[in-house]
Amino acid sequence: MVQDQPQTASEAPFTLEGRTALVTGAGRGIGRAIARRLAAAGASVMVNDLDETMLRESEVELANPEHVQHVRGDLTDPATPEAVVRATLDAFGAIDIIVNNAGYSWDNVIQKTTDEQFQAMLDIHLVTPFRLLRAASTYIRETAKREIAAGERVMRKVVNITSIAGTDGNPGQVGYSSGKAGVIGLTKTLAKEWGRYNVNVNAVGFGLIETRLVQPLDAAGASMEMHGHQIRLGVQPTLLESVKTACPLGRLGTPEEAAGAVLFFCSPLSDYVTGEVLICGGGLHF
Repeated sequence: MVQDQPQTASEAPFTLEGRTALVTGAGRGIGRAIARRLAAAGASVMVNDLDETMLRESEVELANPEHVQHVRGDLTDPATPEAVVRATLDAFGAIDIIVNNAGYSWDNVIQKTTDEQFQAMLDIHLVTPFRLLRAASTYIRETAKREIAAGERVMRKVVNITSIAGTDGNPGQVGYSSGKAGVIGLTKTLAKEWGRYNVNVNAVGFGLIETRLVQPLDAAGASMEMHGHQIRLGVQPTLLESVKTACPLGRLGTPEEAAGAVLFFCSPLSDYVTGEVLICGGGLHF
């Protein structure tokens, strides 16, 4: 009979206790699932979203008032990223994990895409992560320098969210695809700039995940309001079925499955992985 070997510290299940995470777009869907995973692993979590009601629901669901707080703000406002970083530092005194998840789709083919529509997709998916990371850079660099001078190696994590629309392109999503492709360049560049500060910078690219953005279109015409525009949400049912057929796993992903891929990059398991893009799409490629 073979006895179980004792587990060493390096083999033990990881914990994020003592770590602070900032998750944008955490009011619902994938963002809330990410925050839930991080909190369950022991991290303190600052959740950000545009929707105050959804943020409070996330806070209640995570049910840990000492370690979960929220800060509302429109991240496309140039002043908001700095304010969100400051709120996180004021609340928890640290930032160890940043997940740039906030986003939405406003789709059309190129000849029907306005300048405003195209810029809106770049603003939320590319400009916003850039501004947020720039705002956090002073804390990250100065803290890392002190740790390195003391002979300590403390790994911090950045996870940017991209999409198979950004890696493969997708008809009808010229703005969304461009923004999601751009964040890959941001990820790879920052991985090289921040490696000296012991920061892993990676991206997770999602396929179709079961959120309100990919719900079947219906006569009710579900929509969201963004900067004075009503943006219709959902996907044609026939397209959803064709995606399921094309996907090797034969289904859409769940927010919890999407959050699992992000959790890997937030954990010590990825301490020697940086500048990479992990596709969480069930094998689907557009």
